[in-house]
Amino acid sequence: MSAIQRIALVLTIVGAINWGLIGFFQFDLVAAIFGGQGAALSRIIYGLVGIAGIINLGLLFKPSTAVAREPEPRTTR
Repeated sequence: MSAIQRIALVLTIVGAINWGLIGFFQFDLVAAIFGGQGAALSRIIYGLVGIAGIINLGLLFKPSTAVAREPEPRTTR
């Protein structure tokens, strides 16, 4: 996983936590920290989380290396 994908994954997790807070407690953490939903910095954060989600779509369709590996042959005793 590249550094960009890791950053995108962290931003996606931040977005998921924020959506969970909104859904369960009607509390928007990003807006509270950066000055409201309409503030420029909040909109930048929302935009970065959205871009991160698009980047992570690639991970959804990427084959897993653990699944792609062939099992090792068994040895007989």
